[in-house]
Amino acid sequence: MSHRELETDVCIVGGGTGGVAAAIALCRAGVRCVMSEPTDWIGGQLTSQAVPPDENRWIEYEMGVPAATGSYLHYRDDVRQYYRSHRPLTPEAHANPRLNPGNGWVSHLCHEPTIAHHILSQLLAPHLLKGTLTLLLETEPTAADRTGDAVGAVTFQCSKTGAETTVRAKYFLDATEMGDLLELASVDYHVGSESSARYGEMHGHPGEGDVRDIQAISYCFAIEHRPGENHTIDRPANYGFWRDYVPPLSAPWPGKLLSWTVVGGENHEARTFAFRPWPQEPEGNELEMWRYRRIVDRSIYRKDASDAPPDVALINMVQMDYWLSPLIGPPGVISRQQRDRAVQESREQSLSFLYWMQTEAPRFDGTDGLGYPGLKLRGDELGTTDGFAKAPYIREARRLDAMFMVTEVHVGLEQRRADGRPGMNASPLGMAECFADSVGIGHYRLDLHPSCAHRNSVYAQSCPFRIPLGSLIAKRVTNVIAAGKCLGVTHVTNGAYRLHPVEWNIGESAGELAAFCLSHQVVPQDVRNRITLLREFQSQLSRHEITLAWPWEKGENL
Repeated sequence: MSHRELETDVCIVGGGTGGVAAAIALCRAGVRCVMSEPTDWIGGQLTSQAVPPDENRWIEYEMGVPAATGSYLHYRDDVRQYYRSHRPLTPEAHANPRLNPGNGWVSHLCHEPTIAHHILSQLLAPHLLKGTLTLLLETEPTAADRTGDAVGAVTFQCSKTGAETTVRAKYFLDATEMGDLLELASVDYHVGSESSARYGEMHGHPGEGDVRDIQAISYCFAIEHRPGENHTIDRPANYGFWRDYVPPLSAPWPGKLLSWTVVGGENHEARTFAFRPWPQEPEGNELEMWRYRRIVDRSIYRKDASDAPPDVALINMVQMDYWLSPLIGPPGVISRQQRDRAVQESREQSLSFLYWMQTEAPRFDGTDGLGYPGLKLRGDELGTTDGFAKAPYIREARRLDAMFMVTEVHVGLEQRRADGRPGMNASPLGMAECFADSVGIGHYRLDLHPSCAHRNSVYAQSCPFRIPLGSLIAKRVTNVIAAGKCLGVTHVTNGAYRLHPVEWNIGESAGELAAFCLSHQVVPQDVRNRITLLREFQSQLSRHEITLAWPWEKGENL
């Protein structure tokens, strides 16, 4: 087995959404970096995990100011321009400044993962050509060399060839989907839920906390609908188990998991969602499931175009949330074999859901019979041959034991109102804690899917929040920075900080921080603790179009 060694300034472990943003920040600063990625696609939840972007309600400039980092908004512009330049759109769609390629109702920009990967690859291509960035695809970290309070090297292995690469760097950014570097380098971290008594969180664990209280993963897939045809897949081996499975969750489930009736909302009420695949249309403003995460809307293409694609929906629903076994745990508790088995079971659950939709699902078109056999898996949009994502969608990582931990007390709307926090009338959704060390902003609900501890979902409003620098920095280790979902948040607040534009912001700010520390010959802890350095760093972020406060927060502690 071959082995090589690389030396660089910064090593980005993980090439997901946060990792790509970190690479963009480092390369624009001229900092040499190496980035690893376990699949053959960069982008994470934007691409290989096949999840259209969940974004804040103001992402389209409704406030007149950026509601995400400039580079993320430029990425969105590039996606739209790609469709205008390469797809046979109708004149109306082509001229629409807010073009939504899939017109899915979960996002203002539901688009194909293959296009997302193309755009991200184009963004990094000049830096790869110049040699500022080295990319290690299909490569995972296997070991870390730490001496005292610093990591000296991380060793990776290529999943295709078995070849090893050891990367020595001054800084290491954890942008993995599960916080893998934290465990490998013995950086203190948290998993599962914290007791409500620990931080005073309204939605914290009522007992002592639970290391298995980790959000479900989902194996997403894409489908089109061909009425009158039969594309039913082979019956999955464990279909009988999933067909009859009734979730034994903390709040009662209304029946079998494989059903159009699920539990949702802040009050855990049972709700039945319709499913009306193309060419059916929803009734009025009905929020039905075909258009939930649709990534290709056939109606925006010219009718005379021979290369117009079919309607394609991305399937990511609670019926395919896998919570039987966690992928992460305390150090040494979950083996690689256990993790691989859980991922495979998650994929089979998704296959079972598809088979149920094809064969036994109630129809909403008034016709006799059950199922939609015309549902056909689509691989073109996902870069695969089988129509499934390249990797499972992972919602929750190991969480850094950071200099500062973001809790529900800081961002929860209901809790902050109950606590009488100031500024709660400043915006439609109140005002979160105005962190003086802000490195970005974000907004999403406290959205926790059912967990491996059989806790039901948590779905509560959050205030538009800031991202504190202290949540990216370890308490002791001086050269490891959180660059994705592994930042210092609790189990509850992870539900708000895990989405696309926020993860991008975390990664970009982490890259900026590493570049700043290298140029100023300081460590991250110094930047947070010394006000002159902090203000200089925040000025650097602002120059690079990273918004630090919401409009109604201007002047608050900055």
